[in-house]
Amino acid sequence: MAMRRRATRGPGTARTAGPEAERRPAARLRSLLHVRSIAGQVLILQVGVVLLLVVAAVVALVLQARTTSLQDAKDRSLVGAETFAHAPGTLAAMKSPDPSTLLQPRAEEARKRSGVNYVIAFSPSGVRWTHPDPRLIGRHVVGSFADALAGRVHQSTYDTPGVGRAVDTMVPVTGTDGRVVGLVSVGITVKSVNRMVTAQLPLLFGSAALGLALITGGPVLVSRRLRRQTHGLEPAEMTRMYEHHDAVLHSVREGVLVLNGEGRLQLANDEAKRLLDLPADATGRPIGELGLSPPAATLLASDRPVSDEVVLAGERLLAVNVRPTAPHGGPGGSVATLRDTTELRALAGRARIARERLQLLYDAGVRIGTTLDMVHTAEELTEIAVPRFADFATVALPTAVRRGEEPDGADPVMHRTAVRGIRGDAPLYAVGEPLTWLPAMPQARGLRAGRAVLETDLRARGDWQEQDPERARRMLDAGIHSLITVPLQARGIALGVADFWRSEQEPFTQEDLAVAEELAARAAVAIDNARRYTREHTMAATLQRSLLPRSLPEQSALEVAYRYLPAQAGVSGDWFDVIPLPGSRVALVVGDVVGHGLHAAATMGRLRTVVHNFCALDLPPDELLSHMDELVARIDETETAESEDAGITGATCLFAVYDPVSGRCCVARAGHPGPAVVGPDGMVTFPDVPVSPPLGLCAGLPVETAELELAEGSRLVLYTDGLVENRDRDLDAGLRLLAGALSARDRTPEQDCRAVLDALLPERPSDDIALLVARTRRTDPDRVAEWDVPSDPAAIPPLRAGAARRLRVWQLDDISFTTELILSELVTNAVRYGSEPIRLRLLLDRDSLICEVADGSSTSPHMRRAATTDESGRGLFLVAQFAQRWGVRYTPRGKVIWSEQSLQAPEAGDDTPGDALLDEWDESAL
Repeated sequence: MAMRRRATRGPGTARTAGPEAERRPAARLRSLLHVRSIAGQVLILQVGVVLLLVVAAVVALVLQARTTSLQDAKDRSLVGAETFAHAPGTLAAMKSPDPSTLLQPRAEEARKRSGVNYVIAFSPSGVRWTHPDPRLIGRHVVGSFADALAGRVHQSTYDTPGVGRAVDTMVPVTGTDGRVVGLVSVGITVKSVNRMVTAQLPLLFGSAALGLALITGGPVLVSRRLRRQTHGLEPAEMTRMYEHHDAVLHSVREGVLVLNGEGRLQLANDEAKRLLDLPADATGRPIGELGLSPPAATLLASDRPVSDEVVLAGERLLAVNVRPTAPHGGPGGSVATLRDTTELRALAGRARIARERLQLLYDAGVRIGTTLDMVHTAEELTEIAVPRFADFATVALPTAVRRGEEPDGADPVMHRTAVRGIRGDAPLYAVGEPLTWLPAMPQARGLRAGRAVLETDLRARGDWQEQDPERARRMLDAGIHSLITVPLQARGIALGVADFWRSEQEPFTQEDLAVAEELAARAAVAIDNARRYTREHTMAATLQRSLLPRSLPEQSALEVAYRYLPAQAGVSGDWFDVIPLPGSRVALVVGDVVGHGLHAAATMGRLRTVVHNFCALDLPPDELLSHMDELVARIDETETAESEDAGITGATCLFAVYDPVSGRCCVARAGHPGPAVVGPDGMVTFPDVPVSPPLGLCAGLPVETAELELAEGSRLVLYTDGLVENRDRDLDAGLRLLAGALSARDRTPEQDCRAVLDALLPERPSDDIALLVARTRRTDPDRVAEWDVPSDPAAIPPLRAGAARRLRVWQLDDISFTTELILSELVTNAVRYGSEPIRLRLLLDRDSLICEVADGSSTSPHMRRAATTDESGRGLFLVAQFAQRWGVRYTPRGKVIWSEQSLQAPEAGDDTPGDALLDEWDESAL
């Protein structure tokens, strides 16, 4: 009513004067201070609290001042005693005959400078050496100083009449032997705290007075603030507000929650209680203790604005709006409104499922088919399907597909290629097991129909259990209840079967068929690409292996081992060869054609054939590489003219010829890594062999060679760059690893190959690797016979006789006649048509006898059939008839004509050399 009267007063009443107007403030103050009113009680309580705080502050100030003064006195006393005791000269003065004379002036000076009350030095027996009162010097100290005499610092506090509280610190002074020589005692009185406390009291009492003023004015301010908060509302207006409040609480069909700044529920209408299933005592409790789901509780307790955010509360889907109340003049907190959108839950669930399926198909498109490996692609399909689509997934492929061929349906057997599941104990067919499905099986029906087959309840169907009843029972016991089987089809060809099983998820539905078919279709395309790649790779690898040596030829100069490893992706043009040469020599070849695929493999075969042909001509390494360079250049010109897209072939090659008689090895290389040489002691070196440009790029430049002297038992290692260099390792690092792998003594070439590959072979080689290790042998000098031949026909008979004696030593009398005949013809040709120097050499190899005649001319002999009237021209013909093979090789100083006779016994029925010789001059010929 007072509010209403105030609102209806006119201007004139506000200016009325008299005793009533003067008594009004006094009455308000009395009512404010009345102990029955809450404002008066609060005021009295606040005044008492302020007075109590003032008293506590004074007491705390006094105690703190005393404590601080006492601690300061202790610290100063300790510092003074320690300083004087350890000052330079103190120990010497105490040991002097008259310590008082030396210490008393210093002690008094220290006492005056530091402001302490006394500095006393005394002997271990307690006799004073110094004292502020000289009359006390020489007298015994009062009190116990046993702790200080024991070598410890002793500090004590005592009260002295007339002086007050004081602190005394005794510090021992020890000699070099650790014994106490004397003691120093420093005392200081504790200062009074009255002045400190008195200085703080005005500030303390001023603060108390200010606090009392604020407390007394507080209720008045609170009263005025309360009126402002009610906005001066009349009772009728307040009543209408209560009515609106009741309408919000009970009639509005939208949930309303009001929370304070601490997250406690202040108000909840009936609809909010129904939607959230709030307990009856929910008001005043924190929102997190009302049994709501964590997302709902977090959202409602947040102080951020929220608009129509959907949250799941129990079985209801609610749209929540949250707004803070503080910006509108209210206390800190928030108000939330709730709308029931449960009917949208099913739609949201379908949208979520659709989104997950789209994401699954997107991930499948990215992750399936990352390699051209059928097994890996099948594994990728199972990995993407489990557990997002199925609990178990399997893939089976026919044998023909695994070989890279197209399945023709003649062989119904498939092999399990990939298996994946949420558990590893599922009784499914393991990887590698063969499968042959009965016609009633879902997989067989799917292959015949060419589409996916759905089995929603495997327990209800018995036909699929006929394949393997025991395994089917174990599958059902493991919880597997639903199946989708999909044929893997690409270009209308069934390449395999993918099975998706569920045990813990809901059974498959018709909507899942489309997802399964899409997954299978993407995997089928990738498997088909991998199959065709496998076919091409197999063809190229077969061609490449057919062009490489299948076995090494027999020879006595070297013990050879090799390794050839094709790249994981595609085939390259790396090759190697071991070619026996005349004179027990052996050629070692390692090469690499630029590029990959069938073209590189075919080019490699052509180059290997060319090397064999040039070796048949017995060309030196430099000339052989020069001819190969011209050949590769012509190949490039021809292929470039036929196809504009053809690239430069290019190739690298290293060619080495080892002579076991001399132990020399002649090496030439064109763009290829140099060889490694392992000495008999295990030391690895990389000889400096001049390098020429790769084949096809030399442009007619000369090829240089290097002569290597190899001791018997040395190992010559040839390799391609794929062994020592790859993406993760440079050439220098590869050569260091190679040297480390080869640095061992008394190892066979086969052991060297294993050690090198163990150390350098990458996990997935990106390039072909060819490795050739050859351990050298030396020909026994007793198996070599040499003669210098004069340029005189008369020297031939003695040579024949000497050769016969050597053959007799070698126990080769059975071929003595033939050897003498061949020797005579070759030496006769050299004497007649060649030039000096002429030299004859017989070389006994493992299974052959080699006869070599060297002269200084470069004329090329050739064989012809002489006419019946010719008296000459039958020499080389006879050599060709009675030698296993013969030929000519050129040297820097001339040529060598050689022949090779087999030491194996002739088969029965063969003509003897003498008979064959007589047949040449039969009666008709004569």
